[in-house]
Amino acid sequence: MTDTSADLVILGGGSGGYAAAFRAAELGLSVILIEKDKLGGTCLHRGCIPTKALLHAAEVADTAREGEQFGVKTTLEGIDIAGVNKYKDQIVSRLYKGLQGLAKAHKVTLVEGTGTFVGGTSVEVEGTRYTGKNLLLATGSYSKTLPGLELGGRVIASEEALSLDYIPEKVVVLGGGVIGVEFASVWASFGVDVTIVEALPRLVPNEDEFASKQLERAFRRRKIAFKTGVKFTGAKQDDNGVSVSLESGETLEADLLLVAVGRGPNTAGHGYEEAGVRMERGFVLTDDRLRTNLPNVYAVGDIVPGLQLAHRGFQQGIFIAEEIAGLNPRAIDESGIPRVTYSHPEVASVGLTEAAAKDKFGAGVTTFTYDLAGNGKSQILKTSGAVKLVKAPDGPVVGLHLVGDRVGELIGEAQLIYNWEAFPEDVAPLVHAHPTQTEALGEAHLALAGKPLHVHS
Repeated sequence: MTDTSADLVILGGGSGGYAAAFRAAELGLSVILIEKDKLGGTCLHRGCIPTKALLHAAEVADTAREGEQFGVKTTLEGIDIAGVNKYKDQIVSRLYKGLQGLAKAHKVTLVEGTGTFVGGTSVEVEGTRYTGKNLLLATGSYSKTLPGLELGGRVIASEEALSLDYIPEKVVVLGGGVIGVEFASVWASFGVDVTIVEALPRLVPNEDEFASKQLERAFRRRKIAFKTGVKFTGAKQDDNGVSVSLESGETLEADLLLVAVGRGPNTAGHGYEEAGVRMERGFVLTDDRLRTNLPNVYAVGDIVPGLQLAHRGFQQGIFIAEEIAGLNPRAIDESGIPRVTYSHPEVASVGLTEAAAKDKFGAGVTTFTYDLAGNGKSQILKTSGAVKLVKAPDGPVVGLHLVGDRVGELIGEAQLIYNWEAFPEDVAPLVHAHPTQTEALGEAHLALAGKPLHVHS
């Protein structure tokens, strides 16, 4: 058996794995990156990027359909799904080529194949053993389903939804979290009859309750049906469609059932348990410095309990590279990681929900909600929505929650406010360009600082 060594061996080339590889190489470390599929992982090839391309195509469809309200005579002739897929695939292809070029430029050794962790800091790929002074586990996640519900045929996960070559007439989306809501939004814009089924009491249940209410109101206006607080009990399919049964006794008929009940950690079959990695429900447990219980073995991304977001894995990858290079980086505050749901309208947030802030700080938590009806740019875009701030007692702003078209672009400033522990009085004097949606953040902080301007009492 051949044995190859490096300063850092990485199992998995998604957002976390490749970020660690590139940063470690920049810091002068030798790196071996093992990936069984394509560099970029789920996010680039089967997740964030292609999904957001579909969402942009959906926005273009809505704009064409609704041009009259802006005084522009446009009509929507239809959706060319082959053209949409070509546009989506070209974006993925360009970004993939860019990543391959970066790997080459950083002199990262890429190994194609399925790796198995065999103990110590070694991974085996088809008879070759790769040993690092440090090992990083970054094998990502997969689309989960429910017990007794098999994927196949008319029962699909997000990966299959991204590569459909036709537009269905009716779809049931099982799961009202980020993935379910985004696909429901796309299909509704494409003219599909969509119903979301969510077992929890509200859509996007991990968000502040305010955001859920805003999104639900918008979805009602868009004629996107949703049933919350109701459990799925079964699905039967035949050549004509799929029949979805609910605990309420109701049956929904559709062409497709999209299973969007979350993602599970991709850890089975990689030798983790056999090598003695401490795990729980399939997740790899780490400390706040992303160390596993084994010496010099780290883990990042979707296999570590917490938010399953590409940018979280990316930042964790950079952290690991700097950690093993001796730079002693600051531990990542999970609450400071921004979250965006790219539906129409968008939902964006960072920090604590009002409920979580009250749990943490008790009485004295204050909130302020600024309606986008008072924001010029939002009126130009004809979007409704709001910005909600959550403030600690005699302390900084600890939560920012935004709903409205394009508010995902505001999350950059929002995460700075949270992560720099800004008080409303720190943000109030900052000048926000007019007319932009960033003014909504400025106005909300002005109000919390006791000097409301464009605010109706």
